[in-house]
Amino acid sequence: MSTHPRAGQQALPEDLIDVDALLDAYYDEHPDPANPDQAVSFGTSGHRGSSLDVRFTEDHIAATTQAIVEYRASQGIRGPLFIGRDTHALSRPAFDTALEVLAGNGVAAQVDAQDGYTPTPAISHAILVHNRGKGAQDPSRADGIVVTPSHNPPRDGGFKYNPPHGGPADSDATTWIADRANELLAGGLREVRRHGRAKALQDAARYDYLRTYVQDLASVVDLEAIRRAGVRIGADPLGGAAVDYWAEIGEMHDLDLTVVNPEVDPQWSFMTLDRDGKIRMDCSSPWAMASLLDKRDQYDIATGNDADADRHGIVTPDGGLMNPNHYLAVAIRYLFAHRPDWPTSAKVGKTVVSSSLIDRVVASLGRELFEVPVGFKWFVPGLIDSSVGFGGEESAGASFLRRDGSVWTTDKDGIIMALLASEILAVTGRTPSALHAELVEEFGTSAYARSDAPATREQKAVLKALSPSQVTATELAGEPITAAITEAPAGGAIGGLKVSTENAWFAARPSGTEDIYKIYAESFRGQEHLDQVQEAAKTLVDGALNG
Repeated sequence: MSTHPRAGQQALPEDLIDVDALLDAYYDEHPDPANPDQAVSFGTSGHRGSSLDVRFTEDHIAATTQAIVEYRASQGIRGPLFIGRDTHALSRPAFDTALEVLAGNGVAAQVDAQDGYTPTPAISHAILVHNRGKGAQDPSRADGIVVTPSHNPPRDGGFKYNPPHGGPADSDATTWIADRANELLAGGLREVRRHGRAKALQDAARYDYLRTYVQDLASVVDLEAIRRAGVRIGADPLGGAAVDYWAEIGEMHDLDLTVVNPEVDPQWSFMTLDRDGKIRMDCSSPWAMASLLDKRDQYDIATGNDADADRHGIVTPDGGLMNPNHYLAVAIRYLFAHRPDWPTSAKVGKTVVSSSLIDRVVASLGRELFEVPVGFKWFVPGLIDSSVGFGGEESAGASFLRRDGSVWTTDKDGIIMALLASEILAVTGRTPSALHAELVEEFGTSAYARSDAPATREQKAVLKALSPSQVTATELAGEPITAAITEAPAGGAIGGLKVSTENAWFAARPSGTEDIYKIYAESFRGQEHLDQVQEAAKTLVDGALNG
């Protein structure tokens, strides 16, 4: 994919959304129930879309919230529902709509005590704290809703459901919720019960997400070590929900921490453009993180988060912005050597599209690798029962256990991953970038990339249903194929295909929201070989799609 000529440069007025038009469309547009492009559809992390495309409107959110109410009732969940929102323009109206439906159904919503923004990990944390010690059938269990499209552009909205385990809902739940929401849309929302906004706000209980989460951080990250070492931290919320959290973390725990940019703007006019020329709060993108990279020499560790703070970006003076895979490998090596109270049998979780460097690190630790399909939901059971110490995704999302070996969050937590970089520096005296260089010396250098290729809706369905037997090739980029899988080693359909050789692999998966498929690839034989792997992968997949 070519790089936009203004990638990494600050947004211009013509790049900015018309917020009023976006909000008007949220209330004025009504989806056509017969049009699949306008239906409620949950991807790996909730329903996402824009009101400008009639994919995220008041009708969608009213129907989806009513469906969640009915789902939780069917599961015997009658406790409170923790709900929070990020800084996207569509998040506030969607939050209000959801609150009205929750109130109309008598669900005890818990909203932020200061009417502020709430990161995804703070919702997961609140659910788990409430449910601690409650049995699987306890009716007083809580669940949650996070109103966020994550790192997506400013024009988008997002809406995701976290059941009582605190993590992303599994496909059984999201399929049920989406199907029921679409039934409600087709029925003209006649079965949706809701109260007016004033009563809904009056009925909601207040919960101090910020202080509850920030006070508890010392149980998962060694903040005292960071404070003693005097690590100079620059934290950039990228205009997202973590903005007040970082200020409170620095103050409450007496850290040398600067909130690099405390500005919140629904247009994100302060952002630098991503590789494709769009505004996107992707903290793993050097283009989106360009302004923080310019300041990297001012801090020992600089970090970024996306809009709901479930992702992390790590910047060091010596290495710049770390590749997410590189940081995951460093974090795993460090954590499993510096958490003596973790279970000795705790596994290391990674997704099938994450770097094989992680496999090599895990083998050196004598730990078991827990390799799952894409989607953080696969790590939830293991984090809950501490059989998985760390779960991470190549897209810069991860979480790990408390220092005592018990569960912290079961959703991605970009805040603790950002703080961990400072702990690593404080304890080892070396930056995560320097530690990654040591891993490379030990295990070799890998080249890793993700690319996109066009695919129709029908082709994406074919790719999702591929079987290993349809791979007739015997070699990939000059090496014999050693494995072709459509199920992850730890179980679960990949939703695509992964092909491996001794020194390389690729995985192809259809996008849930765009007419493309994604190719993830890695080679331990250098960039030129990676290019060959990517080309061979595209040829192999296109052959399967068109065969």
